[in-house]
Amino acid sequence: MTSTASNSPEAKTVRLVDHLAAELARAGVTHVFGVGGANIEDLYDAVHRCGAVRGVVAKHEFSAVTMADGCARTTGRIGVVAATSGGGAMNLVPGLAEAHASQVPVLALVGQPPTGQEGHGAFQDSSGKAGSFDAREVFAPVSRFCARVDDADSLTQLLPRAMAAAQAHPRGPAVLLLPKDVQQAQIPLPGRDTAPTPRVPAPTASAARLDAAALTAVSDTLRGAGRVLVIAGEDLAAADARTELAELARRLGAWVAVTPDAKDVFDNRDPRFAGVAGVMGHANVEDCLRRADVCLLVGTRLPLLARGGLDRALAATDVVCLGPQPPFVAATTLDGNMRDVLRAVTARLPPRPRPCPPHAGPLPAPMPSPLSDAPGRTIPYAQALAAVEAALPQDAHVFVDAGNAGASAIHLLPAPRRGRFVVAVGMGGMGYTFGAGIGAALTTGRRTYVLAGDGAFFMHGMEVHTAVEYAAPVTFVIFNNNAHAMCALREEFLQGGVRSDDLFGRTDLAAGVAAAFPSLEATGAGDAAQLRTTLLRGNAGGGPAFVAVDCDPREIPPFLPFRPFTDLTESTNGADSKESSDEQGVLHVG
Repeated sequence: MTSTASNSPEAKTVRLVDHLAAELARAGVTHVFGVGGANIEDLYDAVHRCGAVRGVVAKHEFSAVTMADGCARTTGRIGVVAATSGGGAMNLVPGLAEAHASQVPVLALVGQPPTGQEGHGAFQDSSGKAGSFDAREVFAPVSRFCARVDDADSLTQLLPRAMAAAQAHPRGPAVLLLPKDVQQAQIPLPGRDTAPTPRVPAPTASAARLDAAALTAVSDTLRGAGRVLVIAGEDLAAADARTELAELARRLGAWVAVTPDAKDVFDNRDPRFAGVAGVMGHANVEDCLRRADVCLLVGTRLPLLARGGLDRALAATDVVCLGPQPPFVAATTLDGNMRDVLRAVTARLPPRPRPCPPHAGPLPAPMPSPLSDAPGRTIPYAQALAAVEAALPQDAHVFVDAGNAGASAIHLLPAPRRGRFVVAVGMGGMGYTFGAGIGAALTTGRRTYVLAGDGAFFMHGMEVHTAVEYAAPVTFVIFNNNAHAMCALREEFLQGGVRSDDLFGRTDLAAGVAAAFPSLEATGAGDAAQLRTTLLRGNAGGGPAFVAVDCDPREIPPFLPFRPFTDLTESTNGADSKESSDEQGVLHVG
């Protein structure tokens, strides 16, 4: 490490930000995502000088957080985002809220005005002094750890604490507030034998520390069960415990369902696969649950998205939960590190695998025709997603955005066998996928698919520019129905009629993107065959690709609140229909 205080060989100090960049590199960080500004420029300079960490400049701080989030979800390492003070800092909040809700380890490095200017009218002052708001109070609710680095000496304690907190259970964001003068402060050149910042903290529990009584109770229950339905969740992906889950299911002869945000934790083509649970899921899961003696939750608390439509069947079934956190339903629980818990339970089961009882499998729900003919030629979601499935590399990552396109993809598209299938259900923020897909592609080098609607594109789709600038191997597939269509359908079915403000004028997204980015192959696919061909061509390239398909805003997606309205043989007005109370409160997705 070279000193920035002097070029002479006797220099003995470095800037704090140079030490910080070096520590990130030593902890395994390869990319820092963000947007620059005066109060964070020194950190960007240090990252540039460091050479071991690549700085990626996003178009918006929200997307910069989602890039760090996508990096973390696909690599298992902490993702890092850096932003300046003021509006830049505030733009981080919704992305950090998603990481907090979905328990994704992200470190946010946030610039602040120089300490000497605080309380004296500093531009973008958020110190809490002289009537300014306190940034710590803003970030604390959406982080596991939030601290202000008041002086250079405190960084050596705060950085390891922040990184450990982000990666402990429950995982989530950590925030360090860095005043500009503190970033610039000179600190003694650290010794080369200094221990690196730990990449991953020690597990919260080991097999030896599992509750013996709870382990016995759970094992006895599973051994005595004739039929078991496993519902597996995102904690399995975070712990990379897919192998352990597969062995447990084999020993139990269990059906395996997955939550909407965890399609990739079990092979979707395995005969045991029962489908997706919850509001965007498959009817077979409820059928298996009603036939099961025990429902085994693995790595999921079973939030509303994953249990919508299943509450009555769950209430009539014994439920066991394995994982680091208690579920939202009544259950016998065994807490601990995911891998250790699965291995300990499996070791107590008979070694001979049980046969899996027959079941219907994840048959897709009937996809009704649109309620009316849309102007021009549109591609039904089922056909479009079949084309995506045919082209999707099995080691690709898939990021699915909110809305009708997202619900259809969760229901219809099998997860790749060796890649992530990520849905941001923590906050359900539209536009999440554009940054997250870029972050995943840049840090893993794998082809990454972003599946999003036009509403999400208009929120954060200009991150396509970032993909072009950094040659990220991302394929953006935009399902364009010229509407906030899920909102429009809710208005029609649940509120008595569609309001025109959620229906837009037609936009040719492919032509617009092609004009904006001449080096990017941007195509409008007119049918499913053309979509498949375009996607295969994008796979063969090394950088980004963009394809838009026209969809009908009145096509009803496989989404629980709309289930009473999918039988189009009846001519009743949807506004006169009634839903059960648990369906009415399920979810609003933009």
